[in-house]
Amino acid sequence: MKQYVAIAGNIGVGKSTLVDKLCARFDWQPYYEPVAENPYLSDFYADMKTWAFHSQVFFLSHRLRMHLSLLADPKSVVQDRSVYEDAEIFAKNLFLSGQINERDYATYRRLYNLLCDMLHPPDLVIYLRASLPTLQRRIAMRGRDFESNIDPQYLIQLNELYEEWISNLTFCPVLIVPTDDMDFVAHNGHLELIAQKVEARLQGQEQVAFSPEEVRSYSD
Repeated sequence: MKQYVAIAGNIGVGKSTLVDKLCARFDWQPYYEPVAENPYLSDFYADMKTWAFHSQVFFLSHRLRMHLSLLADPKSVVQDRSVYEDAEIFAKNLFLSGQINERDYATYRRLYNLLCDMLHPPDLVIYLRASLPTLQRRIAMRGRDFESNIDPQYLIQLNELYEEWISNLTFCPVLIVPTDDMDFVAHNGHLELIAQKVEARLQGQEQVAFSPEEVRSYSD
């Protein structure tokens, strides 16, 4: 049976890496964040308040195309960041920070909610939870110049929005991975533990969590 899994989490938390490793483990098809030449991006950086709405609508439409593509894929798929995060995290953050006004944000949400009503949701969302120090350490390790000056407060704001979204998510099951305590790159045992929890959740088990004792026992 085909499965659709989405991996969610803050910048630098390890979403793409986990996509790679789960695809190798389960023979799933990967779908990464879409790369697009956003025609509004230069205008957005020059004048965020004027162009934030236009930019987010473009990203929403681009993410929607990828969502439809992965739904049409006959193989089981795992996605690096979903259409839901565009709206629930990034567009919402722009609104809360005053870069999108109330009228435009209401229009954006109506469009997003309409699309959600028409889309097949994931069978599972894997949320990679991480504290600010963990995010900063992993962002520094991957050494991307454009990420080197990310404001820590921005990461904190995104974390708060992620926690709010995950705590209220009802359209599919959720598996929360405590990545402050787990390193699925350095420890194969941690990856195996995650894979076991993913299988359990997809098979319908309701109470699936990572205990500190389990995490320690799977450290190698």
